Amino acid sequence: MSQPVTDKIQTLMAFDFGTKRMGLATGQRLTGSANGLCCISAKDGKPDWDALDKLVEEWQPDAFVVGLPLNMDGSDSDMSRRANKFSNRLHNRYRRPSFTIDERLSTFEAKQAAKASGHKGHYKSDPVDEAAAAIILQSWLEQHPFNAQA
Repeated sequence: MSQPVTDKIQTLMAFDFGTKRMGLATGQRLTGSANGLCCISAKDGKPDWDALDKLVEEWQPDAFVVGLPLNMDGSDSDMSRRANKFSNRLHNRYRRPSFTIDERLSTFEAKQAAKASGHKGHYKSDPVDEAAAAIILQSWLEQHPFNAQA
């Protein structure tokens, strides 16, 4: 489902999709900035909808961005198919556009940045999923800059 990116889309919420937890980030096109928000728990790729409902209500995003964990050769993976399904669920549940973007190496990049900042490498107890979501959203924002002249 391809949706147009219009200038009405200003604030976004992004997801680093996972089967046990999902990292979330928020950002805006006017400033082109993304920031990690939090992690929410998931069961078999289905988020804690009550927690997500509260976050969507609080942040009021105009649209969503979901990272697609494609294989290194660019082909679909089981996880990318599940992430696509999740993106469709977001669209249907909240009646807002939901976009997907290739997220290959975003978690690796988030772990490298965390390590450079002194992270001890205990990613289960100290996850970097929200940082990965911010990287995913930053990448999307760079591909879809806001044009104030339009």
